[in-house]
Amino acid sequence: MTAERGTDEETGSAEATGDTDAADDTHAERRERAADRLRETDADGLICFPSRNLQYLTGFATEPDERHFLFVVPATDHPCDEPVLFVPALYEAQVRAETTVADVRTWTDGDDPRAAVRDLLDACDLRDGRLLVDDTMWATFTQDLRAAAPDATWGLASEALSRLRVRKDSTELAAMRAAAAAADATVADLRDLGAEAVGMTESDLAEWIVDRMETHGGRGAAFGPIVGAGPNGAKPHHGHGDREIAAGEPIVCDFGTRVDGYPSDQTRTLVFGGDPPAAYAEIHEVVREAQTAAVDAVEPGVSAEAVDRAARAVIEDAGYGDAFVHRTGHGVGLDVHEEPYIVAGNDRPLEPGMVFSVEPGIYLDGRFGCRIEDLVVVTDDGCERLNETDRGWR
Repeated sequence: MTAERGTDEETGSAEATGDTDAADDTHAERRERAADRLRETDADGLICFPSRNLQYLTGFATEPDERHFLFVVPATDHPCDEPVLFVPALYEAQVRAETTVADVRTWTDGDDPRAAVRDLLDACDLRDGRLLVDDTMWATFTQDLRAAAPDATWGLASEALSRLRVRKDSTELAAMRAAAAAADATVADLRDLGAEAVGMTESDLAEWIVDRMETHGGRGAAFGPIVGAGPNGAKPHHGHGDREIAAGEPIVCDFGTRVDGYPSDQTRTLVFGGDPPAAYAEIHEVVREAQTAAVDAVEPGVSAEAVDRAARAVIEDAGYGDAFVHRTGHGVGLDVHEEPYIVAGNDRPLEPGMVFSVEPGIYLDGRFGCRIEDLVVVTDDGCERLNETDRGWR
């Protein structure tokens, strides 16, 4: 579970570690597969802007701003058969150095970018037909695209890309294992910290956690860490604040970092410097058993909702069903929250290569909360946990 959209610091660069040539080949292959998927979904082209989709297809990560920065991918066998990066001139050297996209076109701050967009779509023979735009594209740019291609029909990039992104390749899994290892090592550090955490504020501990993740090879925080002390832990998305940590109270610690753009996401509920409240040990054991049941249910062909049901049944049987107030998990990739969602009503079958969180919880308003979370990857015959640290509360 995460408190907010990712706040990592990898923007403005391609993947920073690993084999550069292999990464280049991976992105080129993804673009080819995306072009094939466009044809399968009866779309003529895909238009991304600075987003995780752009990063997935090119390896280039940057934040959107007021300038027009577009990536156009024509469908397989379209007359314009090569992807085009359309970027402000100030980005040209950077994108040429950090991507393998051959066709890079630029505009300067003195140009009219709307006219340039119209010329781009005309040159790519994409002023009509069916075009898919980035799901997160700002309205400013979607409106300009509609004006540039008034005869086109429109859809969302997820129609083509979600099927590709939901199954992680070996490059993605290697990065996620490394990010998970950094989170695991940080959990070990938290346990070593022990009673020294008493008297720290939630924000102090959150900052300490991010520092430790970076020490263990991560890059920044994948999202705003959750450190929920005592009654704040009963708010699943509390974040962190000025409350001081007291001896013996349960602390929900939910955090992750990034490696090569890919995140970890792990939760442990820990007790520092004293004994927990009455009933906490029992509740923690119920949550641990629920998480184990859900992980044991994961295998190809099982529905996402069946995994949710496995966790929920344990908690309901223990009498805390009303205190489990969120889904059991969410997919994790370049986005910390993406498909598949492990929730009631989602009958999507699990497939090898899918990565998602398993994070049941029990929350007692005004008292404390308890959540245990690991990431798993679906394998050919079951699943692999990406997190291996002890799930106890000490």
